[in-house]
Amino acid sequence: MAIWGKGLRAKSIWALLLACVLAFVPAAGIGWQLLAGVQEHFGRAYADNFTRLNHQQLLVPLTRELALAERFANSVLTRQWLAGERDGRLFAREAEGFAADFSSHSWFMVSADSLNYYYRAPEQPFDGRPSYRLDARSADDQWFFNLMRAGERLNINVNHDSRLGTTRVWINVRVEEQGKALGLAGTGIDLTRFINDFIAIDKAGVMPMILDRDGRFQAHADASLIALGSAAGMNGEGTTLHDRLDTAGERERLTALLAQANSTPSGVAMDWFTLEGRRQLLAISYIPELDWYLATVMDLGLAQVLDPGLVKAALLGLVLMLAVLLLGLAYGVERTVLRPLRRLQGSATAIADGSYEVSLPAPSGDEIGDLSRAFGVMVDKVRSHTEELEQKVQSRTQALEQANRQMRQAHQQINDSIDYASLIQKAILPDRQLTRVLGEHHFVLWHPRDVVGGDFYLFQPGEQGRFLVGVVDCAGHGVAGALMTMLARAALDHAVREHGMDSPAAILQLADQTLRGMLQDCELPRGLATTMDAGLAYLDPVAQRLVFAGAKMSLYCSDGDTVEEHRGQRRSLLDRRPGIFEDRVLPVHHDQVYYLSTDGYLDQAGGAKGFGLGGSRFRELLRTHAGLPLAEQAEALKEALDQYRGDHAQRDDITLLAFRMDAERQGATDARHRPAVDTRAV
Repeated sequence: MAIWGKGLRAKSIWALLLACVLAFVPAAGIGWQLLAGVQEHFGRAYADNFTRLNHQQLLVPLTRELALAERFANSVLTRQWLAGERDGRLFAREAEGFAADFSSHSWFMVSADSLNYYYRAPEQPFDGRPSYRLDARSADDQWFFNLMRAGERLNINVNHDSRLGTTRVWINVRVEEQGKALGLAGTGIDLTRFINDFIAIDKAGVMPMILDRDGRFQAHADASLIALGSAAGMNGEGTTLHDRLDTAGERERLTALLAQANSTPSGVAMDWFTLEGRRQLLAISYIPELDWYLATVMDLGLAQVLDPGLVKAALLGLVLMLAVLLLGLAYGVERTVLRPLRRLQGSATAIADGSYEVSLPAPSGDEIGDLSRAFGVMVDKVRSHTEELEQKVQSRTQALEQANRQMRQAHQQINDSIDYASLIQKAILPDRQLTRVLGEHHFVLWHPRDVVGGDFYLFQPGEQGRFLVGVVDCAGHGVAGALMTMLARAALDHAVREHGMDSPAAILQLADQTLRGMLQDCELPRGLATTMDAGLAYLDPVAQRLVFAGAKMSLYCSDGDTVEEHRGQRRSLLDRRPGIFEDRVLPVHHDQVYYLSTDGYLDQAGGAKGFGLGGSRFRELLRTHAGLPLAEQAEALKEALDQYRGDHAQRDDITLLAFRMDAERQGATDARHRPAVDTRAV
């Protein structure tokens, strides 16, 4: 049964999700661009409407204040008072009426002749006395003298009056009589109230402000930025909007934007600027009645131009639509694809269990119907082929059983033949003669690699304790090597009969000739090896000498302190070029042990790296164990070889034959052959 995470239903849903994601990525990018465009569009519209509305909200009350200030300045009583500053009762009554009409309930007047400054504070009726007198040398009073020199009829100046202790938006109106300047009159709106009424706004990302012609702040939420007295020609402290921009290019664009707003008083000029490290929209409207610029700075990243609820609703609708689409697709896949496929799966499972009587889904005109019909045809063919295969399997099984019986019989015959060959090979080995003649003064390690092998040893006893002993290593292993041992044994026996046993070299020479004669008419394959390594030793206890001759085989002698190696000739029997063998005569010592070994012992692989035992290790083993009785030597040398070999397989046939002179037998032989004593001479 298919796992949910790997079934067609899950795969189809995952495919739809992937398609939705692939479609959503570019759509999201395009949507983001559209959203940014819509946000910018609505942001510009909002900035335009906000600036226009703020324009009207600022202009209407200030226009009223301007009109009242002009009426106050143009009043006959005001001009009379400034002309002589006498008889203020009528003026006081009229001035109190103006104070009630002004939004701040205050007004001021300055006489150009006396420089007296009259200020009617809120809730303080005018008493005819000046508040203070202006001084042309005082920096705080330069606003008045600058305005008088400028000759402007109307001026709006944001300034702080240190004597009155108030900061206001002063509306200054020039008072004249027949062309003569009598002074200034007007009113003042508290700056804090003005900012709260027209500038402060509780909306994130939107900041209105008022600028003069040079871009100096006349009203700002941060009062420290306002350039006090700048409208009256004073170097008021504060910064300009130009100073808030980072680059000269943006400052030039701001100047151009102010000029654009000035040229279209009824419109709103807008552009993008970088303020406080953020890209923000600046909207400017010019108010010619006040000679002010009303500016609005909008940060679209903070101002919520679009309703977040609508955005969330749209996203929720998209998610719900996707969920409905996925559920619909899952239901369609289940009904039209998965259900018929499960029935086909059940039928396939039944066929796998050996039941071909299955019910298939009702045929339809789609691909599932085609699959169902094809599956039915397949079931019929599988049933037919299965029955045919069962018949063939039964027939082949019977044939294989017959062949196996024949193979077992042949294998048994081969094993019987090899066992018989092993019996024959062991029968030609001189174990009884060695035991009878040498007894405990010899040992033999003979380990064919297979059941039969190519190594054998020989022993020929003679008169007066003399004997011939030898070891032969025929090329090859198993049956082939065993057959070669028969040829070698026959050739060596023939040579001993012809030459006797006192010259091992002559025996090897004649055996080599005999073997070559046996095989000269045989057409041997090029790669077939027929060589034989051999070592023969003739021991004469009477003469106390040992005669050795070898064909690629050495004789080792050891007394437990040293090891001597007497090498044979470098050519084997049946070598490509016939060898010339020589006898080597050695003195015999009863404390020495003599060893003849095939290369199977020396070449056995073992150790950590699988190298052969080698001649050096072999000689050291002989020296170490030469002092032991020969039976113990045999066990020690066999155990040492097994330990060195470890888990490595036996590489070659192994034969090691050792013997020593029997001291008692040597003494008896010496006594029998000692010259007789002539008693008569005595």
